[in-house]
Amino acid sequence: METMSFFSACVLLLLVTDPFGSLPVFVSLMKNVPPARRRRVVVREILVAFAVLVLFMLFGRQFLQIMHLSETSLGIAGGVILFLIALRMVFPPSSGTGGDLPGGEPFLVPLAIPLIAGPSALATVLLLVSREPMRLWEWVGALAIALMICALTLGFAEQISRWLGERVTTAFERLMGLILTAIAVQMLLDGLRHYIASLGAV
Repeated sequence: METMSFFSACVLLLLVTDPFGSLPVFVSLMKNVPPARRRRVVVREILVAFAVLVLFMLFGRQFLQIMHLSETSLGIAGGVILFLIALRMVFPPSSGTGGDLPGGEPFLVPLAIPLIAGPSALATVLLLVSREPMRLWEWVGALAIALMICALTLGFAEQISRWLGERVTTAFERLMGLILTAIAVQMLLDGLRHYIASLGAV
């Protein structure tokens, strides 16, 4: 991955957390939660997801060292994961987004993990920090902005769903998936280029 700007990191993190794709699941999860508590639940789950992702940022490099993983392999793996996530956004499974959802108030699972802090988000923050560790707090700031947008989107999930309608929401998610596909392909190409360059240097 080439040097990424703060704005680009915000956009990437917003794409991988995919708040618009989580709207149908979120609305279903909140059916049994009193309206007065819904926004408190959103804030709690966003804070949990933020804490998990920041932990990955802080200890990501140590994790790579323990597992003997190179930045090149992480870049290629991150590109593959993002590509698969993007394909699901563009071509969602016919069985629906949420499946059978448990009743009652959601706690940590499945809203904070894995809908927000899922594999793609974890791989992305790990990749950002491993590439440019000196910009750690810049990445934390980008993550905070992305999750604030997620919180606003989910906090007004029912209103947004009614206002946009299912077709517009679906079309917007397809567009986000298309952009994420392009980012994933670029990550794969960058990773392969670094790998080929390393072979030539041996």
